[in-house]
Amino acid sequence: MKSREEEYREIFMAEALEYYDAMSRHISELEKDPDDEKALHELFRLMHNLKANARAMGFNDIGEVAHRMETIFGLIRSKERAFAGSLVPVLFAGVDTLGGMIRAVDQDEAVANSDKLLHNLDLLVQGEEPILESEEKNADEDASRKLELSDLVYIQIKKLDHLLNLVGELIIDRDRIMTLSQEIGSPALQAAASHLFRIADDLQYSVMDARLVNVGSLFNKFPRVVRDVAVAEKKEVELTINGQDIQIDRNILQIITDALLHLVRNAIGHGLETPEERRRAGKPEQGNLTLSAQTERDDVLIQVIDDGKGIDVEQVRRKAVERGLVTTEAARSLDASAVRAFLFEPGFSMAKEVTDISGRGVGLDVVKLAIDSLGGQLRVDSVLGQGTTFTLVLPTSIAVKGALLFELEERSYAIPLMHTDSVVSLQPNDLHVVGGILMARLLGENVPVVDLRQLLHSNDGPLLPAVKAELQGRQDIIIVNYNNRKLGLIVDRFLRQQDIVIKPMSKPLDMIDLFGGVTLLGSGQVCLVIDVPALTRLFLAKRP
Repeated sequence: MKSREEEYREIFMAEALEYYDAMSRHISELEKDPDDEKALHELFRLMHNLKANARAMGFNDIGEVAHRMETIFGLIRSKERAFAGSLVPVLFAGVDTLGGMIRAVDQDEAVANSDKLLHNLDLLVQGEEPILESEEKNADEDASRKLELSDLVYIQIKKLDHLLNLVGELIIDRDRIMTLSQEIGSPALQAAASHLFRIADDLQYSVMDARLVNVGSLFNKFPRVVRDVAVAEKKEVELTINGQDIQIDRNILQIITDALLHLVRNAIGHGLETPEERRRAGKPEQGNLTLSAQTERDDVLIQVIDDGKGIDVEQVRRKAVERGLVTTEAARSLDASAVRAFLFEPGFSMAKEVTDISGRGVGLDVVKLAIDSLGGQLRVDSVLGQGTTFTLVLPTSIAVKGALLFELEERSYAIPLMHTDSVVSLQPNDLHVVGGILMARLLGENVPVVDLRQLLHSNDGPLLPAVKAELQGRQDIIIVNYNNRKLGLIVDRFLRQQDIVIKPMSKPLDMIDLFGGVTLLGSGQVCLVIDVPALTRLFLAKRP
């Protein structure tokens, strides 16, 4: 398996060789037409990008040549120098030298001595004449030139999306063939099915791997954002970025871009104090904000951490009561995590005034919806006076999801494992009725329990009050967790845990909020995928 350094080096080489090819083309165009501003602009841009990339990789020799070439092309753009006379062969020599230096890195060879070229480039910058060799000798840096193609290719995301969809179809058919081979019992068919299973698995992970990008491609855009927001809020903020090399599906990174932007702006606008407030609280005037990424089993955790004033749980509790989200009596019994969950309710805001950064009605509920759409989770931890941490728990890929299959009224359903807390089997005596709702005591916590059949089939009115006498024998219960709220779902029986490929619902079924999509089981049976966030919201709306 390749190291991160090897992967970065391959990416650098692919881009650098492309830059070299483009430089060679554009400088030839510029020689034919010295007034070609498009070619001149491209040469300046290419030199700038190569300089930055080479220095970032530690290839300082390449960076120095590119830097001086960039300077000269800048002088030509500003009309201080003309692309004519002795300047032309020196710049051509510079492009050729860069090509040789790039190839030397790829082949682990010593980088060619560029001192003479650098001296000539410095002379040109200073407006002096360079020291040129004979054209015959130069015609020899040509006879030895090689034409090379990059080992890497760039693929449009939509092509990878299409390939991933095809792999999803293959996975579904693979499972069907595996099931059929077991039913028929033919050793030859079972062997072929096992081989197909391994190939499909390898293909699936290869395609998923091709879609992975570094989190740093998004994180590295935030220093400027933080600077601009801090200036607008009149705050001093130091940004720390960790885990840039953690990899995640590019589509997931695209979907969370706005959510992460909102959390960062929220941390600066709401979380961090002004320099005066921090000084009074005995803190350094400069606030600290950290963007961090790490892996945890099959998930990627992205955190936004600030050392600000933290979340005042009692203030949120009062605001939730004012908004009618919870009764005063019920609010008193909620723990800190349950109270902080109100921050994700639509339109909920603690902003005292409207600014360009906060308080315009776009709250954390938008962030929560984005994370929910990926089958992820959003957690918030906070200590008053010390700071707040928002944690985005994201799947590495959205192509295939782990799910728990269960049966209800002789139909199969699936619940994503991301929202599955645990499964339990309880006797009716283990359940109690409180306020018309069944409750189970699990690990010291009271968890409401509802018959999923009743919840799926309920009309616009509230759920019927629970009656323990209607329960007969052992009850299989799936405990789901959404927004720090646990809910027990009574089902007919557990089936198994399985990776599934979720397909979107077709019209008009896509209007049903309770289902997040469908999948096809190995038996060929269509299986509806439960949308846990929507189901939890429905339960809260319909509870008696």
